Amino acid sequence: MRDHRAVTSPTPGPRTPAPSAPRLIATDLDGTLLHDDKIVSPRTVAALAAAEEAGLEVFFVTGRPARWMDVVSSHVHGHGLAICGNGAAVVDLHEGPGRYRFVKVRELPVPDALDVVRILREAAPGTSFAVERTGGLHHEPTYPPLHLDPGESVAPAEKLLTADFQGPAVANQPVLKVLAYHPDLDPDAFLTLARAAVGDLAAITRSSPSALLEISGASVSKASTLALCCEERGISPAEVVAFGDMPNDMEMLAWAGTSYAMGNAHPDVRTVATGVTATNNEDGVARVIEDILAAR
Repeated sequence: MRDHRAVTSPTPGPRTPAPSAPRLIATDLDGTLLHDDKIVSPRTVAALAAAEEAGLEVFFVTGRPARWMDVVSSHVHGHGLAICGNGAAVVDLHEGPGRYRFVKVRELPVPDALDVVRILREAAPGTSFAVERTGGLHHEPTYPPLHLDPGESVAPAEKLLTADFQGPAVANQPVLKVLAYHPDLDPDAFLTLARAAVGDLAAITRSSPSALLEISGASVSKASTLALCCEERGISPAEVVAFGDMPNDMEMLAWAGTSYAMGNAHPDVRTVATGVTATNNEDGVARVIEDILAAR
């Protein structure tokens, strides 16, 4: 998602020339590949298909859970894989909308999740929590409900994380991330506070315009999971072109040999990318892909 308040102008800055022979394109979805109305534009659909036909792998790397991937499941082409939950899962989308299979899970251990909840309750009173497992979302009564994604169960986070309350069917599902929401704090201030309080116990980031933090296992990020996937394929960082717009993309953009902040990106994202492309609504990802293919 994009934080419009953090962007002073949608006008793209200088663009770094795209490499002529990358092997993999890694792109965020919301605020990056998708328009604000959550569609993949015809121009972007064509660019993605042309990239795959030219032998480039395209990885969708998103904070979204696997069940929210229908918007792009028709565009994964050859390999059919996506990285979801900010790196917490690699998901096979080959079977199309509504169908997915977890290929790799990098869970947040329950003892660590409980410690994070305790620490943030003390550091930021008023915080409410949700727990994202491989089987769905579970949240506290005060956590803002998502009308399109109702919680599987509602209870205090400490109960949501215990086997005695959830039962073995749910408790055996790995925890992908904990979500922490504060109704009053500034989003960036909440992120800074939480990182200082939690330290290296867990990875904390954000992608929402509200004060909503996404908490994963220590060292789990879009970058670290993408690096694992690339290593399995013999692809180096120098052969990767990455795109993003929010703080949860920063590690990935810094890791990739060539990276682009969207024209609508959070200011901090621009500081780590090697270039800036047009906004998501102006098909900034597609423009760079077209440049890459033209150079080849």
